[in-house]
Amino acid sequence: MPEPRRITSADVARRAGVSRATVSYVLNATPGQSISTATRDRVLAAAAGLGYAPSAAARTLRTGRSDVVLCLLPDWPIGNEVGNLLGNLSTALAREGLTFVAHPGSREDRPIAEIWKAITPAAVLSFTDFSDQEREAMLAAGVALVVALLGRAGRAGLHGRELEVPQQLIGRRQTEHLLGTGHSRLGYAYPDDPRLKIFAEPRLAGCSGDPVVRTVPLDAALAAAAIEGWRADGVTGICAYNDEVALAVLAGARRLGITTPGGLAVIGVDDIPAARLAVPSLTTVTTDQRMLAAHLATTVVAAVSGRPAPVLATADLIRVVVRESA
Repeated sequence: MPEPRRITSADVARRAGVSRATVSYVLNATPGQSISTATRDRVLAAAAGLGYAPSAAARTLRTGRSDVVLCLLPDWPIGNEVGNLLGNLSTALAREGLTFVAHPGSREDRPIAEIWKAITPAAVLSFTDFSDQEREAMLAAGVALVVALLGRAGRAGLHGRELEVPQQLIGRRQTEHLLGTGHSRLGYAYPDDPRLKIFAEPRLAGCSGDPVVRTVPLDAALAAAAIEGWRADGVTGICAYNDEVALAVLAGARRLGITTPGGLAVIGVDDIPAARLAVPSLTTVTTDQRMLAAHLATTVVAAVSGRPAPVLATADLIRVVVRESA
């Protein structure tokens, strides 16, 4: 069976009864052209009727770059919060006329150069830093860079935009809440998935009160063992890496017959749907993912346009959702 033929601007021109140049002017919104409203409407109707989509390759040749923002995701588990961020970021960039493409996986699977050269993006957004060689190659190709470093300051003297996503503030909000409710000896429930270190380390660094750190798998019996160790250390309040780890701590407490929050207070991160359904319902720290996505999108647009990056209002970005567990 033969492949279906791609609809071209020539097909649109024939249906609309105009030249290909007129089609190009209308579809590209070329300024300075005296095209009547009737002709413009006829071209747009013809393009819609034929299902015409401009060639991305041709646009790249014409402008020197595509409208694609390539997001390089590390080898992360795509949970509730990461999924929300990616969805909101795609929407925010679409409002700016940009197409969002996420590429998950480690750099060992495929060199970064192969990925961005295959797409020729307008910008690359990454949550881990680039090597000097990678950075120089992309900048030389006219690709704008935005590096959202999780809780760590960027290196000095870089030509790309740097953005510090305040993971440390999450840990600070957790400990502020527990210390403010009378818990002077705190524990930190660290995840057992090594891929989460990029989030867990800055969150832990933001915790005050020198918490006792124990790794807590998503297993009630193993969580109970960690709780026994914390109680031997005099710990009465637990900052969990995220809500899933916090739910494991709650399960371990139930296994030991410990009441929450009377015997052990627990606070998570992310405000996943299960947090409000837990017994007791889980106190947690939530990030306004729409605000964060809008800021990242604005930062990308600024990088592409050569404008200064905006400042993120972190005070309004992260807040505690108080429920029954702490």
